[in-house]
Amino acid sequence: MRRTSRDIRTANRYEVLRQVVAASPTSRQELAAATGLSLATVATLVGELLELGMITEVGFEDSAGGRPRGLVAVNAPGGALIGVDLAETYVRVELFDLALNVLARADEGVRPGENRPEQVVGRVATAVGSVVAQAGIEGARVLGVGVSMPGQVDRDTGVCAYAPNWDWHDVPLLDLLTEHIAYPLHLDNPLRACAVAELWFGAARGCGDAVVVNLGTGVGAGLVLGGGVHRGVSNSAGEWGHTTLVLDGRPCHCGNHGCVEAYTGAPGIMLTLRELSPASPLLHPGDQTATIDALARGVSAGDPVAVRVLEDTARCLGAGIADLVNLLNPEVVVLSSWVAAAFGEPLLDAVREAVARHALRRPLAATRIVLSPVPTDPVCLGAATFALEGALRPAGRRDGARGPRTGSRAPAPGR
Repeated sequence: MRRTSRDIRTANRYEVLRQVVAASPTSRQELAAATGLSLATVATLVGELLELGMITEVGFEDSAGGRPRGLVAVNAPGGALIGVDLAETYVRVELFDLALNVLARADEGVRPGENRPEQVVGRVATAVGSVVAQAGIEGARVLGVGVSMPGQVDRDTGVCAYAPNWDWHDVPLLDLLTEHIAYPLHLDNPLRACAVAELWFGAARGCGDAVVVNLGTGVGAGLVLGGGVHRGVSNSAGEWGHTTLVLDGRPCHCGNHGCVEAYTGAPGIMLTLRELSPASPLLHPGDQTATIDALARGVSAGDPVAVRVLEDTARCLGAGIADLVNLLNPEVVVLSSWVAAAFGEPLLDAVREAVARHALRRPLAATRIVLSPVPTDPVCLGAATFALEGALRPAGRRDGARGPRTGSRAPAPGR
């Protein structure tokens, strides 16, 4: 779709704020250099951010001569943002200040068979209420709630078009949440959330082209191309987990066979373990987290079954990542989300070796493969930036956002 001047202005405002968060305190001249915008444009955008209360003047930098440069910094207590990581086995919610420091977090489990939309919405509402109460802030300070939903989502309508692991089809998720949550709501996918988190604070910071591989129950790739998150024409880019790795291979939740996810997602890793050692004490049927944690401990202890499962997983993952390296020629590939965090360096080393066996030499030489350095839940952090982006839009109804309905359970926050 053609971008309007309003869209461009919002994007520029967002980029200036991102640079302020990354390098507080900073000057308008430094912001112009970092963003590529003119000094006059930056000065106007800084003025708007000051008026919104998102940044603040903090004095002047020392000058060796000439006019001192005024410095601005993020106004951390000027508002709060909430990020929701909706995963197949849990709901995690974190509340951030405007510097994206975590002020509170809450977790709700999602057990098998308890994933109907109304059940999941109830858990999200409970966790959102919990973090607001923990942080002890007024509801009016919450600028918005970003919700990351695994699967294919329409961020403009707030609809989850398809979530294969829950068999959701065309679920109006934001409308359902609006009945319980009295803040502006913004929906997107964890692939985009992880990519944004790495752009703001992680291994993709300062990179023009990067791939963030999300390893959890599901598997996908958040794409950063030309310095920005690539969404595709229908916000469906990055479904690399549903590319074919093995012809006529394992069945996948998406309905196809042999997908990358079927071998490298948590359920696929559990199946590999079951195939190698059906009676293994490392296997916790029905509990992905416990099984992955047990395997990670087994790898550290040198357990041969655990090591073999890791090697088989890394071999499949490396072949798939090599395709991404050859196709996109990124500066960095980041292994992110909870499965990557659980296995850590052993997985990273094995994946690097596997990628080297399959990728073309020239693009591989230009690519680093690293673990995510983001210290908090990257999906929550990225989801919070969706809310931040919405808060930076001009006054009036924001694209892809849902405000509270008349008769919702809590009064709408002040703006």
